[in-house]
Amino acid sequence: MKKIKTVILGAGGYTGAELLRFLLQHPNVEIIALTGDSQVGKNMAEVFPHLAECNLPPLVAHEQVDFSAAELVFCCLPHGTTQEIIAALPKHLKIIDLSADFRLRDINSYHEWYGHPHAASDLQISAVYGLTEHYREQIKTARLIANPGCYPTASLLPLLPLLKAQLVTPENIIIDAKSGISGAGRSAKRELNFSETSEGMSAYGIANHRHTPEIEQELERAAAKQLKINFTPHLIPMRRGMLATIYAQLTPKTSLMDARNCLESAYNNEKFVHITPENTAPSTHHVRGSNHCRIGIFAGRQEGSIIIISAIDNLVKGASGQAIQNMNLMFGLAEDSGLKYSAVFP
Repeated sequence: MKKIKTVILGAGGYTGAELLRFLLQHPNVEIIALTGDSQVGKNMAEVFPHLAECNLPPLVAHEQVDFSAAELVFCCLPHGTTQEIIAALPKHLKIIDLSADFRLRDINSYHEWYGHPHAASDLQISAVYGLTEHYREQIKTARLIANPGCYPTASLLPLLPLLKAQLVTPENIIIDAKSGISGAGRSAKRELNFSETSEGMSAYGIANHRHTPEIEQELERAAAKQLKINFTPHLIPMRRGMLATIYAQLTPKTSLMDARNCLESAYNNEKFVHITPENTAPSTHHVRGSNHCRIGIFAGRQEGSIIIISAIDNLVKGASGQAIQNMNLMFGLAEDSGLKYSAVFP
């Protein structure tokens, strides 16, 4: 069976570890190089002991990788560091970038939200946004995939079908989302210490989180008009998982059942997106460790209002799992190859 020769840049972080957890079970993938610039020379057993028995190559600097033998690169480097690196990669490579560096189509918007000019604007033109269920055909033929953020994935999957069908109004959409601490990365930070995060919950990036323009970009395409959302992320004291509570207003003469039927129709044949039964709310426990997204929809107390609950694992469907889903499409494989895992419960 032919195997895709694969390189992971930035394999020392949580998204890199999740990629390896799934790819090591994938029948069509061979890992040929791993980079981790701050941990060059270390074996993966030192960085992630749970991968100690997996016979993986040691971590090297990205300049040391022989990309001529590779077919695919997963880029798990921090935001703002990938554009020049990806621009310098050989043209034969397919690339899936898990940072935010190619998600915003408007390079001026990128400059505004990330604080520096885009360093690979020519590549940005060809990048395909990797929300798999909504860009499937473009992903199949793309060279560069901009893998979505975790908050956008949890928010866009329920909202896009409803906006496209004009069943909810583009105005006054509110997204109240909570993420496990792994969403903040693996770097040591005082505010992420156990004593700082346990037994508490905190909001951050209020009205200015960098995932906001990414969410608005995709909602505007669905609604065919400009819009602004109120998006507030929160950090909660659990390792992984994401729950987005979304408030929206139905358009005139639209019922809750119309909205439910729209979502069920949109995702009826999808392997990883599921609408929960009526009056049943999804939980992060229902998706933990898996590539699944579960969506529940409810009537609000105000006339014509609805409340949507969306649950994903921020490290899987919100990052590494969706990246593998996109890889499968790019290489003509079954979309769920290497991803056929149920949630870990309890």
